[in-house]
Amino acid sequence: MADINIPPPTNATSILAGASLRAGLSRLAKATAPPVAAVLLALLAGAVLLAVTGFNAFDIFTVMVNGVFQDVGSIAEMLLRATPLILIGIGLCVAFRCSIWNIGAEGQFYAGSCAATFCGVHFAGLPSWAHILLILVAGAVAGALWAAIAGLLKVLFNASEIVTTIMLNYIAIFMTSYLVTGPLMESGAAYPQSAKLLREVWLPRVVPSTRLHIGILIAVALATIIYVFLFRSSAGYAVRIVGINSHAARYAGISVRRSILLAISISGSMAGLAGAMQIAGVTHRLYQDISPGYGFEAIAVALLANNNPVGAIFSGILFAVLDSGSELMQINAQVPQVLVFIIQGMVILSVVGFAAFKFQSARPQE
Repeated sequence: MADINIPPPTNATSILAGASLRAGLSRLAKATAPPVAAVLLALLAGAVLLAVTGFNAFDIFTVMVNGVFQDVGSIAEMLLRATPLILIGIGLCVAFRCSIWNIGAEGQFYAGSCAATFCGVHFAGLPSWAHILLILVAGAVAGALWAAIAGLLKVLFNASEIVTTIMLNYIAIFMTSYLVTGPLMESGAAYPQSAKLLREVWLPRVVPSTRLHIGILIAVALATIIYVFLFRSSAGYAVRIVGINSHAARYAGISVRRSILLAISISGSMAGLAGAMQIAGVTHRLYQDISPGYGFEAIAVALLANNNPVGAIFSGILFAVLDSGSELMQINAQVPQVLVFIIQGMVILSVVGFAAFKFQSARPQE
């Protein structure tokens, strides 16, 4: 018998590939449309506010964007500001996916900063690479343990994690104040601060002549790892199921307590790691006010990303652009600080409002 050559079904393959591409683009559009609309709505409201108060909104936003992206140094500073927002944001994505409202990332950031500083000013005999690794691991572990306190209170006593994490914020901040005025205070210093870390344990720079350190690359890598954990692992699946319906998860044999503790500990470890990177990569010593509010701003970062760790990279950069641009609005365009804070608040409220609307729409109708 003669060989029969059957041509490959190129038409069918191309049709299926096209359908898959269109479906993927449709899902991407549905996922990105709400947060993009939230930001645009907030910026539009900010433009109206600026116009009402006598400023040219177009000129001011132009100054803001041009200032942030004017050169490599400006972009590096923006990415430096984005690094802790991305790290804390991807951790909050895990907690929020488990329906754990971790409002304590600020305190976990402070806990990580304190642990990193302690390790940074001690263990001087270690090789530099091992010392840096110890600093980062200590920060992550301290943040995880600090968050686990609220997790244990929830699983053992059903205590609201919102209340406990907020209370733990204040404890961590007061603990930092005590440390920089007592056990960790630099000898002979005129201000509350710790001793400075040795140059050998500073995080390596990724862009010469800028302050941008390797933490931005670690943050992007961790966002990918956390994404795989959430959506490609059985433990991540359990975390998401507990977040959707804890009763159904328990009926299916999933340990709700373990998932809650895992989710909030991962969230805290990312905040603690962000604190450690702030010490080893930016300030190189501990201050009383080491954070300008990263833990609270990262809540909006996670919500804007729709609790997607990879999306937190882009939302973290967006908020860093807004933060950097707001400073330029005050310096170059002479916009009052109060107006800048109002515009930033509009962005956060808009993001939270869209997230709440989506959550309410997704709930089953009674």
